[in-house]
Amino acid sequence: MPALFVLFEHAAGYGLFRVKEFEEIGMLLPQVESSVNDLKKFNQVVEIKAFASFKTAASALENINSISEGLMTEDLQLFLEKNFPKSGNVTLGVADQKLAASISESLGYTCSWTGAIPEIIRGIRFHFSKLVKGLSGKSSTVAQLGLGHSYSRAKVKFNVNRVDNMIIQSIALIDQLDKDINTFSMRIREWYSYHFPELYKIVPENYLYAKCAVFIKNRKDLTADKVDELEELVMDRGKAEAILEASRSSMGMDIALVDLINIELFAKRVISLAEYKSELVTYLHSKMEAVAPSLAALIGDQVGARLISHAGSLTGLAKFPASTVQILGAEKALFRALKTKSTNTPKYGLLFHSSYIAKADSSNKGRISRFLANKCSLASRIDCFSEFPTSVFGEKLRQQVDDRLKYYTTGEVPPKNIDVMKEAVAEVQAVIKKKTKKKKKKDKKRKLENGDISMEGNNDESIVQLDQTIQENGEPPVKKKKNKKKKSKDLMENEN
Repeated sequence: MPALFVLFEHAAGYGLFRVKEFEEIGMLLPQVESSVNDLKKFNQVVEIKAFASFKTAASALENINSISEGLMTEDLQLFLEKNFPKSGNVTLGVADQKLAASISESLGYTCSWTGAIPEIIRGIRFHFSKLVKGLSGKSSTVAQLGLGHSYSRAKVKFNVNRVDNMIIQSIALIDQLDKDINTFSMRIREWYSYHFPELYKIVPENYLYAKCAVFIKNRKDLTADKVDELEELVMDRGKAEAILEASRSSMGMDIALVDLINIELFAKRVISLAEYKSELVTYLHSKMEAVAPSLAALIGDQVGARLISHAGSLTGLAKFPASTVQILGAEKALFRALKTKSTNTPKYGLLFHSSYIAKADSSNKGRISRFLANKCSLASRIDCFSEFPTSVFGEKLRQQVDDRLKYYTTGEVPPKNIDVMKEAVAEVQAVIKKKTKKKKKKDKKRKLENGDISMEGNNDESIVQLDQTIQENGEPPVKKKKNKKKKSKDLMENEN
């Protein structure tokens, strides 16, 4: 008769349980499900064989992290080797398929994760504090809560210099600011046009229009003395003079001082939002250079950030094939075409905002979009998995896209991809070597400033000799200073 043991991982430690009447349980799964909530019935099904608690919280976190990835730890291996029967027809039930494969590969045990095992593990989890002697429900809850916090904290740890979450939030905020600034600018234009309707035709830009509204206020107060200041504002002498002429013959109505004050306050808010957006664009550029320099060099900061945001993360984008990257952002159009069985599927999604699509002819837009998606997929993988982020690969990939555009227009054959990548790898290795050399110099300089290296011409041999001298004598050797005056006196006496 085969025997079944079930491994259960708890925040307090590892538990090994023996299942009674395995054959009946396998046949009567509904009865197992009904006995899970009743401790007396469940005790007739399962009994505890062994329990090993974690010694420290760090050990618990290490074990749980490994188990979540399907890896077997040394503690788990020792626990199973000590308590699991080595002979007979025995099966070990586990919750995770990856962990089962790892245990089978390392120890050679027969493992299972299907059938009644999930329900048995659910019952063990429900009654665990009562099945293990010396473990109360309160202590079990405390252990679970502490390990849960530690596990979550460890999972969200990342390199602060390569955080794609900040890119996702930044591009989302930039898009929102674009919509808000356009809406508010339209509101200013409608509001201020009651007083000065001709201004919008002269200054159609939203940001400059708001600044002009704040500067002019009442059009009747605009005189020739203010033309120079207005020229600095709009950066055009002709526009400044046109605004002055339009203010003198405007068809707008008179406006009260209170209304002008409110228009001015609102325009200042819009100006501050526009200036903040430009600062946010600079911030996004710096984050893209740190997180995804190759993707930014290839396709631009904002388009690259939108791809990362739509994929959910840089890792998610790196996992996408090039065909998915090509239509990323055009899912509705794709599913609509598939539903209607139309052959007019979308050629590009977010990549439409790239300058390469605009440069290509209408007949080549699909081909250049496919080629660009391929290069974006490569760039995202390089950025995601490289230890030293650099924009060299992105620049080389961008040159390849430019060469492909030339090939479509002039027929000039571009260089092979393998040759371009060899050049990029050579350049990256040179950059890494240079950075490593600079880092060594900085570390040596810092040690000298801190007094860690006090010997001139320091080398490995001198350090070894100094260590040996300290071990033999108990103190470092002291160099004797010769008295220059005494030496000169001795020389004079010898001459005499």
